[in-house]
Amino acid sequence: MNKNENKNKKSINKEPRNKFNIVVSGAAVTDVCCDDIKEVSMEVGAEIARKGHTLVTGATTGVPYFTALGCHDAGGENVGFSPAESKIDHVRRYRLPTKPFDLMIYTGSDYAGRDITMTKAADGVIIICGRIGTLHEFTTAVECGKPTGILERSGGISDKIKFILEDNFKVKAPIVFDRNPKTLVEKVLRLVEAENKKANKILAEKKVKTKKY
Repeated sequence: MNKNENKNKKSINKEPRNKFNIVVSGAAVTDVCCDDIKEVSMEVGAEIARKGHTLVTGATTGVPYFTALGCHDAGGENVGFSPAESKIDHVRRYRLPTKPFDLMIYTGSDYAGRDITMTKAADGVIIICGRIGTLHEFTTAVECGKPTGILERSGGISDKIKFILEDNFKVKAPIVFDRNPKTLVEKVLRLVEAENKKANKILAEKKVKTKKY
């Protein structure tokens, strides 16, 4: 085997770098959010892109849209989960944007159903500002054990989550808080990577046990 063949074999056998789906949930109407909500949302999207991961949002206006713009401008990949059942329904009935999404999934589940489907598909979740719909996505995330990050001082429900958790409610998910968009993304990705390593370890152990039979 020559050097080129050996090099190609090594590259084929090399395990690819993990790429995660990071959901960003936030207010579609930003009147309850901080004054710089567009800038901080775009920075979160851009940082997800810079880290090489996929941004997932509810394909709506406000925070999710700003985040998608930031991801797009940074050269990242955008996936939108629409409450609609088709592109026509998405635009005419729900009056939602179709750009800058690279892939649109039409759930046909309206907002509440879309929230659950989208959040359960995530490797990690980030909450920015938000109202009742965002609270629904947050509770879905923690009930499903998803690593979750809260952008502090972004307004809305995100600034009330700490007070909710202070009442000693038991949650299944690891949760982190930060005021800095970039730092928050890094914290969430560390949690996601840790969860991924646990999953790989469990799968490797099961594979070993299976080989014995």
